[in-house]
Amino acid sequence: MSTIPSPSPAALPAPLSADEPDAGVLARSAEQTAVTVLTAAAPHRLADVVPAPREVRPDPAADWVLPADAVITVSADPAATAVAEHLAELLRPATGYPLPVADATTPDRAGGIALVLDEATDLGAEGYRLDITTDGVRVTAATAAGLFHGVQTLRQLLPATIESPNQVTERWALPGGTITDAPRFPYRGAMLDVARHFFAVEDVLRVIDHLARYKLNHLHLHLTDDQGWRIAVDSWPKLTSVGGATEVGGGPGGHYTKTDYARIVSYAADRHITVVPEIDLPGHTNSALVAYPELAPDKIAPPPYTGTEVGFSYVDPADERTYDFVADVLGEVAALTPGPWLHIGGDEAFKVKGEVYTGFVERVQRIVADLGKTVVGWHQLAPAAHLDGRVLQWWGTDSADPTTAEAVRQGARLIVSPGNHAYLDMKYAPDTPIGHDWAGLIDVRKAYDWDPGTHVADVPAEAVLGVEAPLWTESVTSLADIELLLLPRLPAIAEVGWSTRATHDWADFRDRLAGQGPRWTTAGITFHRAPEIPWPTTPVIPTQRDTTQTDTAAH
Repeated sequence: MSTIPSPSPAALPAPLSADEPDAGVLARSAEQTAVTVLTAAAPHRLADVVPAPREVRPDPAADWVLPADAVITVSADPAATAVAEHLAELLRPATGYPLPVADATTPDRAGGIALVLDEATDLGAEGYRLDITTDGVRVTAATAAGLFHGVQTLRQLLPATIESPNQVTERWALPGGTITDAPRFPYRGAMLDVARHFFAVEDVLRVIDHLARYKLNHLHLHLTDDQGWRIAVDSWPKLTSVGGATEVGGGPGGHYTKTDYARIVSYAADRHITVVPEIDLPGHTNSALVAYPELAPDKIAPPPYTGTEVGFSYVDPADERTYDFVADVLGEVAALTPGPWLHIGGDEAFKVKGEVYTGFVERVQRIVADLGKTVVGWHQLAPAAHLDGRVLQWWGTDSADPTTAEAVRQGARLIVSPGNHAYLDMKYAPDTPIGHDWAGLIDVRKAYDWDPGTHVADVPAEAVLGVEAPLWTESVTSLADIELLLLPRLPAIAEVGWSTRATHDWADFRDRLAGQGPRWTTAGITFHRAPEIPWPTTPVIPTQRDTTQTDTAAH
């Protein structure tokens, strides 16, 4: 895995895979600010949603068309109002409609879109009910998170041109009926490695938008590794000034200031996504040792590392200064992170063995607990003594893992991320221009056809907290690279985590997933045109980006 990757596909304004012809594109000038698309298409089917809803009851007689004077009404609650504003921001660019947001108690507001908080709604913390009738649209949920997920479903039921950053002429029709929906697992996430290659805040925000679109609710940020340290720590400033100045291949690296990180956390929270920060310990620490050689076992600074090998670095587990460092770093990161989780890595520490390793992990687990956080680590933490609440992230490729199963019997919960199903840095096929294949090739069907509840032997479904799709970035150097590997596999992982097992059907999923392609094209999102998916043959007219808007505003 030490080979530097081939150049990645260039970002495209109307992205297809790198080898896909840009058919059907109309000539357009750089000054163009709107595209007119005249269609008379029937509404989508109510079931054409990813992830698959729990229950769908179509009513063909109840289709509804969004009128130009529609109003979004909302319960008098700040979090719910924020969801209503988010919906308006999603719909305004393409429709050109004002879509004002009004208090639900305002009279004469029938016939629009209503977001209703109702604590009696028996769909859990993230469930929702979507009712579409000839009189309007109503999303009901017990929480703002449920309303937000309902909004994402509503968005998918509108024509694909709703994703345009510019105004289009369209019949904004919705199929009538009722969707009742709630997630199978409480934890549904993706991981972005910003340590091997650094990615700007705007790129991370764009990834958050992709997660939100498919009802994923956690973003795991791999913030530290041998190649770079990416999060500012005031008490150890050289971690970023020295340790953050490198990346794979010798690039300039970079890091997030505390203000940058707060922006990421806030943006995610607005989309009901929890950030899970990872500080990898005791291995994967070369960047920290370059900055502070006192942490190294021999107290000598190693050279900066820009390759992709693993397992050679570690902080000194026998030195009390190491635990001062761990407490300071985790304390500052915890203070910046409102979510409950702190991820301490723990994998591939090949030179820290046996009781030395478990002793280090047990001490760091207690540091995390003392900070009021729940410890998360890769499943290599399993042999360490159990701490109440701890979560292991399982990334194996062989479902038989007695050590992890024993940790679960002692009370650990599992996030399931099998390398041969959920690792999005794996290639789709041998000719994929970026990515790896150590865990095998992962096409869309392989990303979809597995069950987190039964995947790890001797681990009961009730011990599985959820699913996460990691994206390691040894060969990933741009936002276009990220999107090429995320899509279309990310929606497959999202459905595995959200939808009940009774809805799992590859033939149905591939058809629903195919409908997402025109949306991505319209929104200017790069994706891999996987051959096993029946993408529509009639292209959506790509839209010209409005350069007055940020990328994230259109998603």
